[in-house]
Amino acid sequence: MKIILISLDTLRASRMSGYGYGKRTSPHMDRIARDGVLFERAYAADIPTEVAHTGVFTGKIGLTTGVVSHGSDLTHLPKSVEWLPNLLRGAGFTTGAVDNLYQLKEWFARGFNYYINTVGGNRWIDGSTINGLALPWIEQHKDESFFLFLHYWDAHTPYLPPASYVPEFYDASKDPFDPANASMEPAYNHTAYPFFKHHHYDLVGRVTDTDYYDALYDAEIRYLDDRLKELDDHLAKLGIQEETLLVLFGDHGESLTEHDIYWDHCGLYEPTVHVPLIMRWPGRIPAGRRVPGLVQQADILPTLLDAVRRETPAGIAGDKLADPAGLDGKSLWSAIEGTSDGTRESLYLSECAWQAARAIRNDRYKLIVTYDAGPFRRPPRELYDLSADPQETVNLAETRPDIADALESQLNAFVAKKLDGKPDPMQEQLTRRGLPFRRRIEQILNAAGLTWEQWERNPDRAVFDRATAGMQGH
Repeated sequence: MKIILISLDTLRASRMSGYGYGKRTSPHMDRIARDGVLFERAYAADIPTEVAHTGVFTGKIGLTTGVVSHGSDLTHLPKSVEWLPNLLRGAGFTTGAVDNLYQLKEWFARGFNYYINTVGGNRWIDGSTINGLALPWIEQHKDESFFLFLHYWDAHTPYLPPASYVPEFYDASKDPFDPANASMEPAYNHTAYPFFKHHHYDLVGRVTDTDYYDALYDAEIRYLDDRLKELDDHLAKLGIQEETLLVLFGDHGESLTEHDIYWDHCGLYEPTVHVPLIMRWPGRIPAGRRVPGLVQQADILPTLLDAVRRETPAGIAGDKLADPAGLDGKSLWSAIEGTSDGTRESLYLSECAWQAARAIRNDRYKLIVTYDAGPFRRPPRELYDLSADPQETVNLAETRPDIADALESQLNAFVAKKLDGKPDPMQEQLTRRGLPFRRRIEQILNAAGLTWEQWERNPDRAVFDRATAGMQGH
């Protein structure tokens, strides 16, 4: 038995053709879904990257592990917390990873016989680099039962796809640098501009058309899709495609100007928390199944452990591979086999990086409660009727306080139950350190001789550009 778990960093479900997008961004992932199962409403309970992946590898949400904030020096995951690679290695699998999450936190390297760190001089990692390391590893271990984790970053900013991928997604008659186009001005004059200027915008150039940025994102997805086809073709060439359980998931999505968020992954809105989840295992998972109900990333761990117990190949102690205690995730096998539509009726969502907020989402409504808006302007409560308003444009919190109050009570009761008297890690972060990404902006501003208070009053990109002219690495 082989298991390949693939993180598609920053891949938004609704931007994939298999999830209903009108452009052909993901033909091979769509084919994988047709040969397996696609979960139509899979969610990241915690965002962004650090907390999302911690949830995947523990089967527990941030309120259970205490890991709720991305990029914080306060977070720690005790070694006593059971970890998916450790569990599989203990059961007899050879475990490997092509990944660089170790650069964020040391626990991401736990349990791997082989951890191939892809960290380099750039902030971005090309999918060809991942395949260049992963394909030889797979060939070397093709006769073993293995678990391999692959982390592709192509859909993450900065969007720098090969030029040949862009024309399919951008109108050739348009000029992305046309000075008469002012659609980028809200992004360039946003409070978060100092961070994105250096890390994203400068690398792409002074684009004036938001449609071009969206096209770059689509092109990155298509490029990623081709890399996944390359990987899949390699499995077929080696004769191990049929015995491989392939799992594709997004750690979080991406907002493309919605809700004043410009090509980034914050806010508990659908573009960021609704993620793809696709599984294929020929002969074990029925082909063409689309699961309509709510599921979450924490469900992946018990699903994989359940798969091993079902298969128990030679040399694998599947009978000893019990689910860890206190899991938040639930096995997806009943949904895969069609005896249920999902794993829960309500989902609880959380973020603590750019903003600090929690949310509850059920089949119809979503309530978002914001504790610290960071560089954004947010009302304390947002209530959306997702059946009538899937784009989350009409806040009903004031007009339907009965629904908002009931959902907030449900959210608060859930948080209190999970904490069970322990300190709230989100409040600890806000009290002791503040929001990690606001601190990054403050550091950049301070280096430019500006204060947060000045900038928040007047986030004029021309002011910042003049202050940083000639500076390197601000």
